[in-house]
Amino acid sequence: LVAQVPFPLDTTVLDSVAPTQSVYDALAVLTACGLGEPMLWIRRFHQLSDGEQFRARLARAISQQRRLQHAAPLLCDEFGVVLHRRLARAISINLRRLVTREQLTLVVATSHDDLEDDLGPDTVVRLDDQEPIVPRYPDRGSLRAAAPRGIRIERGRLRDYERFAGMHYRQRDQIGFVDQVFVMKQAPGGQLLGVVVYGMPVIELRLRNRVTGGRFVRNLRRLNRELRVLKRLVIHPDVRGCGLGHRLVRRTLPRVGTRFVECLASMGAVHPVFDKAGMRRIGTVDPPVAQARTLRQLLELGADPLAADFVSQACRRPAVRRQVAEAVFNWYRRTTGGGETRVQRQSPALLANTYRQLAGSQPVYFIWAADRGGWELIDRHHKDTDGREDVATIASSDASVA
Repeated sequence: LVAQVPFPLDTTVLDSVAPTQSVYDALAVLTACGLGEPMLWIRRFHQLSDGEQFRARLARAISQQRRLQHAAPLLCDEFGVVLHRRLARAISINLRRLVTREQLTLVVATSHDDLEDDLGPDTVVRLDDQEPIVPRYPDRGSLRAAAPRGIRIERGRLRDYERFAGMHYRQRDQIGFVDQVFVMKQAPGGQLLGVVVYGMPVIELRLRNRVTGGRFVRNLRRLNRELRVLKRLVIHPDVRGCGLGHRLVRRTLPRVGTRFVECLASMGAVHPVFDKAGMRRIGTVDPPVAQARTLRQLLELGADPLAADFVSQACRRPAVRRQVAEAVFNWYRRTTGGGETRVQRQSPALLANTYRQLAGSQPVYFIWAADRGGWELIDRHHKDTDGREDVATIASSDASVA
């Protein structure tokens, strides 16, 4: 039974889902089950909500099934009983996608008839006072999984993103210069399901220069006219994994109004949302030389950004705090401006956590073109790059999926 899959209580969700598989396999199955938020990966099972616990159990059950050649059917009893309706429907959609993708056999028992269309069962068995009725849908399993209905996408405002900012793991970051915001809503009622934010790009980025043949080098007027950056993409936790993220990006890219749109995504290595949206994956952005130098100096001081006591060291050791503050200041200065003032407003603990995010970030660079000539330019120069960026500006435009 999926609901009874034992979950270790003394390890994180990430370590528990697929303990015998690679971390990328674990991240992939978690994301597919709608747990694509990094903060959830490092929590213990008891720290998750009811809906998150079900998704985590589902991810662990699927990872276990992958290791068995002749796996028994997965059984899911009382499906959707403790979940509110929007979350139950979203999980139903995720479940249908996973069953089709992983070629699983799943038996779901539920008293909620409203989930049938989203589950898309191959066989339905109804139990009542008479003989069981067994309608059969032999072709349902081969169909594309359902998606939430009544979706519309329209222009939004920055305050729409602010309503979603707390759902993004980089909620403390300043978002920088915003150009356009689009929202995804569900009718009736117009409930917000997601938001995407586009803004102005940083001045220099080596992978951009390589893949566009230096088109924007020392040409700020052309850069501002022809290119925007996808800064944030946030989907409501209830409906993550339902395919809404790539739909929102795909439908809004042409509406941005520029010839090119780029994106730096920390989740790009494990989450296919931007690939599915039609953007081209170019390569991984390596840390800037200055950031590598700061890391080396911190290690020489005996302060490891990955160690549990790093924040406390930054708080009590002025030498560590100076290195951290300088690194964060330089990052702000290169990306969104106002570095000195913003650093002064942050506590040592907040500075240390901000630096941790910078040190651990190695985003994937994506780009999209609005016309055939733009794609030909990308394709021609993409062949000449090795997919790595040895000296790069890590921008606050990092659009990690949430």
